[in-house]
Amino acid sequence: MTLPALLPPLLTVVLVVALVLLGVSSLLVVVRLLRGPSGLDRLIALDVLVAEFLCGIVVYAALTGDSSLVPVVVAISLVGFLGSTTVARFVRRGTGR
Repeated sequence: MTLPALLPPLLTVVLVVALVLLGVSSLLVVVRLLRGPSGLDRLIALDVLVAEFLCGIVVYAALTGDSSLVPVVVAISLVGFLGSTTVARFVRRGTGR
């Protein structure tokens, strides 16, 4: 038997609902990313979008039982962290501090 067949039905429903809610939330974040109004708002929206993408991958891995996605999650989270800190450094330099 595969792992999804072993999951309790309630857990499967919870994971599917989590994926749907992450999708709806991602759409709202994309609206914020496109509308702005400032560059920092767009940066935060992009950071949230990366976090939601990671959560979606983790929920999908839990739903399918695929543990090979864990290194992908770690790599994307490290790239997201480095990107956010780099942009924050440039923003801080631009404020005169």
